[in-house]
Amino acid sequence: MFPISVSIEGWFGLNWPQWQRLVALIPRLGFAGLFLSDHLQISTFDAAAQDSLELIVALTYLASHSEQIHFGSMVSPLSLRDPVLLARQAMALDNLSGGRMIVGLGAGWNEAEHTMFGYQFGDLDARMSRFEEGLEVITRLLQNDRPTSFDGRFFNLREALLLPRTERAAGPPIMIGGTGPRRTLPLVARYANRWDAGFLTPEQYRERAAQLDQLLKQAGRAPGDVTRSVTIPVFCGRNQAELEQRTTGTRRIHALSSLPLEQLLEQLHAGWAAICGTPAQVVAGIQAYRDAGVDELVIQWSGVDDTEGLELLASEVLPQFAG
Repeated sequence: MFPISVSIEGWFGLNWPQWQRLVALIPRLGFAGLFLSDHLQISTFDAAAQDSLELIVALTYLASHSEQIHFGSMVSPLSLRDPVLLARQAMALDNLSGGRMIVGLGAGWNEAEHTMFGYQFGDLDARMSRFEEGLEVITRLLQNDRPTSFDGRFFNLREALLLPRTERAAGPPIMIGGTGPRRTLPLVARYANRWDAGFLTPEQYRERAAQLDQLLKQAGRAPGDVTRSVTIPVFCGRNQAELEQRTTGTRRIHALSSLPLEQLLEQLHAGWAAICGTPAQVVAGIQAYRDAGVDELVIQWSGVDDTEGLELLASEVLPQFAG
């Protein structure tokens, strides 16, 4: 079986009734997992402000109203999230769900969001340095059952211990999102149990995955120690009218709002590596990632109220990967 999960872009107008409906629907349709983006508000892409759910509260609802499916953040920026509190929340969610939480982490990328709410963004070097320290703090707190200390530029621990522990000895797995070969992939090799490579084509994924394999070997780890997923948008329709409906969410971005459908799909494919087309074309697109060695495909879903699109995927795409 090749697992296929869904990641909801919460900043595309996600509200509580929609999230409650998705939490019930995703496992019933046969998807392997459900992830949620972590933003206060997106004020880039010239998109108007939209409803957006707070991540930890939303995942708490998911943990207590679902079974079997794994879930997590896609991804939490350590430029906005305190690593100590996030580690504590992740352990609690892992316990609440019976061991299904995945801690997705990133360095932070949306400068406008930080400016809006008064968070220090910093240049790339500062963000990556803060990210590395945050990973060290979270790893120590999740994986140590004895007090641990750490002295850093951004974060400090003094004989710190989080209780209660989770049933998993190493705590919930850490997933790092990003593809940068100079800073991000070395951090994946050092800290991650799972790597999510967003918006890469299968060919680009092969190249980055080979780089990660070498870095893992240098770190004394095996390539199989890190599960690999790719997150990409998928727009599936049996005809032009259905494809137009699938892309409604993306048209909230001003630059995409008035593009003819064919041009829009071309731009989504070129810019975001999106898979677009009929169910057969989507199956072929997903199979290319499976052939490239991806362990799980995560569909970035912008149509937060488009349950018909998810049902179409469940009926005509998921069965092709069930064996």
